[in-house]
Amino acid sequence: MTTTESLAPGTVSEVDPRRWKALVVIAIAQLMVVLDASIVNIAMPSMQADLGISDADRQWIVTAYTLTFGSLLLLGGRIADYAGRKKVFIIGLLGFAGASALGGIAHSAGLLFAARGLQGLFAALLAPAALSLITVTFTDSKERAKAFGVYGAISGGGAAIGLVLGGLLTQYASWHWTLLVNVPIALIAVALAIPYVRDSRATGDTRYDIPGAIAATSGLFCLVFGITRAETDGWGGQSTVTFLGISVLLLFVFLFIEYRSSHPLLPLRIVLDRNRGGAYLASFFVGIGMFSMFLFISYFFQAVLGYSPLTSGLLFLPFSAGVIISAGIASQLLPRFGPRWVTFGGFLLATAGMSLYLRLAADSTYVANILPSIILMSLGMGLIFVPLSATALFGVGNHDAGVASAVLNTAQQIGGSIGIAFLNTIAASATTAYIVANQLQGPTPDALVHGFTTSFMWSVGIMMFAGLVWVVLVTMTKKDMASNDAVPAVTH
Repeated sequence: MTTTESLAPGTVSEVDPRRWKALVVIAIAQLMVVLDASIVNIAMPSMQADLGISDADRQWIVTAYTLTFGSLLLLGGRIADYAGRKKVFIIGLLGFAGASALGGIAHSAGLLFAARGLQGLFAALLAPAALSLITVTFTDSKERAKAFGVYGAISGGGAAIGLVLGGLLTQYASWHWTLLVNVPIALIAVALAIPYVRDSRATGDTRYDIPGAIAATSGLFCLVFGITRAETDGWGGQSTVTFLGISVLLLFVFLFIEYRSSHPLLPLRIVLDRNRGGAYLASFFVGIGMFSMFLFISYFFQAVLGYSPLTSGLLFLPFSAGVIISAGIASQLLPRFGPRWVTFGGFLLATAGMSLYLRLAADSTYVANILPSIILMSLGMGLIFVPLSATALFGVGNHDAGVASAVLNTAQQIGGSIGIAFLNTIAASATTAYIVANQLQGPTPDALVHGFTTSFMWSVGIMMFAGLVWVVLVTMTKKDMASNDAVPAVTH
């Protein structure tokens, strides 16, 4: 039987000799989850045409996944803490593989939507378990920084890789394979996880906070659903306002329950810590400002420049390369300088890169106008993701590692959902206004680009605000990180 306990800083604990092999397994699982989001975006037009999905219902290809994923993350993180992170990690992998297979063989819209919802459910178990396993497996600050460097490179660059793979599979095979490809990846990860990943779980009070779980899950569900309704009904639409209002009420109820509970689903000390709170807020705003960039530039490549899905995906490869390079640099800088200024430098680079998109025009070229921005943004994002992940999980202890990981994932997921809905609405409104002002018959390349650049202007402001939040709230130093080195002793 495996038992785990958290030790005080300075205590020498057994170092897992298989930790780097375990990191490979965790990296494979994280890559699968990250790929799934962008790989499906490229395949959506083919899915819609093949299954006869209406324009009004096509959003459910994405929404069915984000609804279940975003709303169940907190509960998934706590389940990982209490049931055992390795066990939940493997269950998440197997469930994700099964749901992907179901979606891959789908021949009706209903079955595809159901499969995407199941993918989100198992991703909500898998994602926090994977991130918390890094925290409890790597007990030395320098090694943990390297591990988070790998995680950050995958998180930042995986989306671009997914666009390439999605275009390749859709163009030369079938959209079905954009989901079926997850099956062998997940099974390989399970086969490697059994011998190489060491189990850990919380000790002490492991009772579930059922009222808190219901309030949090319902509140996050209504929040994500309300955001998705904004894409079709507008931010002032009745369904949008109703669901967002209900979500605010339920989340306030959730906070009240957590304040009063003796065994909270989300101990408030996790988010009220200045450094972790700053990391969660910064992650939330990065999701809003950053993730829609892939959507708009993909549309620019295909709708304005006329590139194929595969070519469009390939043009994002420098982004993946830049993130991988800068994540490696960040993992070296983090133990030497601490997270505060390393990440702030990343925000400056990413914001500068985003600012270059403000000059986008219908006759812009890739090398002169797009590539410089991609390079700057990718280098910045690697410097952001690595210290941000490390800070978000700093000092949480073995008992709360899963739920702290879930809060980070939730911040990114909700931020990304808000960003896509909010900025897509802004872009569409700006394009419509341009058409009306210039008395056009329909959306021209100039009208589309006007919408994109208006959205990018908001993104620049949001990224600047995220950097400001980070540098004001996060005060953790390299000495603080080193003082947290000693952690979990695991005995078999």
